[in-house]
Amino acid sequence: MKFKYLINAMDLAKNLIEDKVKNADVVLDATVGNGNDTLFLAKLVGEKGKVYGFDIQREAINSTKERLIENNIFDRVKLIEDSHANIDTYIKEDLDLIIFNLGYLPGGDHNIITKPKSTLEAIKKGLNKLNGNGILLIVGYPGHKGGNKEIIAVKDYLKGLNQKHFTVIKTDFINQINNPPILFAIEKKN
Repeated sequence: MKFKYLINAMDLAKNLIEDKVKNADVVLDATVGNGNDTLFLAKLVGEKGKVYGFDIQREAINSTKERLIENNIFDRVKLIEDSHANIDTYIKEDLDLIIFNLGYLPGGDHNIITKPKSTLEAIKKGLNKLNGNGILLIVGYPGHKGGNKEIIAVKDYLKGLNQKHFTVIKTDFINQINNPPILFAIEKKN
């Protein structure tokens, strides 16, 4: 028998996304990678919704674009080749959900990774852009070079958020080997 609900941090994030995102929502994939999360979000927001997707690597933007075109939903997505720290430059409307899938591009150069400084800047700006009851999700990977440092920085920042305005949880798999991913989820209060 396979596990069904508590598989890994990314599956937990997707369960939250499915419960939260609805037709016509405006959402952000702050790290598009190979486009899996962007595609997932684009299907959920429907024709009237919008997905913004950021990545610093052209390879990630191009593979995500191809995936969206193959699925006939590229028209509801705006891909931006820039740091997620610059979301306020490109996104003017408020957001219903934001997801960060930190680390490196799967199948890409493992030396190109998300960094604490730009990630924290993007989180701060993202929290300001969230609607009431909006959710910001962060999946972090402590097992790669620089990953644990980034998770510690994110955790330290999130611990300081005012509980009158935000609810923050951290979920990690304490009995799994090889530094399993960690999920942070933040809900902005209405």
